[in-house]
Amino acid sequence: MASQKRDAYEVLGVDRNADAQTIKTAYKKLAKKYHPDLNKSPDAPEKFKEVQEAYDILSDEKKKAAYDQFGYAGVDPQAQGGFNAGSGFGFDGFDMNDIFSSFFGGGARSSHRQPSGPMKGDDQVMRIRISFMDAIKGTDIELNVSYDERCDSCHGTGAKHGTAFETCPYCHGTGVVTSQSRTPFGVIQHQSTCQHCGGSGKIVKEKCPDCDGKGYKHVTSKIQVHIPAGIASGQQIRVKGKGLHGLNGGPSGDLYIVVNVAEDKLFTRKNKDIHVTVPISVIDLILGTTLSVPTVNGEKDVVIKPGTKTDSIIRLRGEGVPPLRSYDSNGDQYIHLDVKVPESLTAEEKAMLRKIKEIEENKPKNKKIFERFRKKFTGK
Repeated sequence: MASQKRDAYEVLGVDRNADAQTIKTAYKKLAKKYHPDLNKSPDAPEKFKEVQEAYDILSDEKKKAAYDQFGYAGVDPQAQGGFNAGSGFGFDGFDMNDIFSSFFGGGARSSHRQPSGPMKGDDQVMRIRISFMDAIKGTDIELNVSYDERCDSCHGTGAKHGTAFETCPYCHGTGVVTSQSRTPFGVIQHQSTCQHCGGSGKIVKEKCPDCDGKGYKHVTSKIQVHIPAGIASGQQIRVKGKGLHGLNGGPSGDLYIVVNVAEDKLFTRKNKDIHVTVPISVIDLILGTTLSVPTVNGEKDVVIKPGTKTDSIIRLRGEGVPPLRSYDSNGDQYIHLDVKVPESLTAEEKAMLRKIKEIEENKPKNKKIFERFRKKFTGK
């Protein structure tokens, strides 16, 4: 019944004063959204039909006028005195490709597929976790991997050695089967890969006894994998041929190993650079010293110049992460100083520090510095 239908303007999401271009734009957007060739949800065909029906009304000036005055009754061909009674705007004979082609640059095309040739199998993904230093230095690991291996006896064909194939009687050698279904939009033709021959168009007369006609064997074995120096979390290592089986004698897919690098208690990595925080006493910072600093390449002696500032960051060139590519250079290591101030002092130490303070404050250069600060602070 007409009263059960949603308002045509509501269906297209436009107000009642919308012009023809606005209505057309809204229709194109919704038609593309719900077109059954693009939207596989169960309710897409019904919504597409609803959108098409609303547009048929609102895009036609006479129908729109009748609808605005009488609602769906004004355009219902079955209603007494309804607009254009007897002609209707149903979907019998409606070709979905017409609308698809008109607005989206080409309709859903049906084509006769050729028998499938050899196809590479799907890839597999495995995730591993390695230590921080193994990522920096590189390492070799052993992994248990399950994968599909092509049968050597039949070379992946699934046929017993020396036997022949015959044309698949279900798809007649095309590799695809065709079916038709009647919908509110008319008859739709479907094509799918033939399940009997796997899309090859051929049937094995005698199955290979070693793989039972599959053309491959599922195996589990240990493989050696090299982790290159400098690898970072999220990067992948490809192992060729350790994926799932191919089709029609095609090669197996590959195995992609996704690396996750554990954090380190001492070092932090940022791209190719290494950062480390090193404690130093305030006295060593004042007088200068030589620190033995840990790096990813072992300990290095670093000279701290007298009077080094507390927020200084010292850079060690080339002591960072090695490059994955030969034409790149090593990263650097950055040393962040964690200045330690004495928390308890003896009377003698305090007296000595007060003497140093007095000497420092009486230096002409320091006097000028402190005097300028007081003027800024007090304005005098």
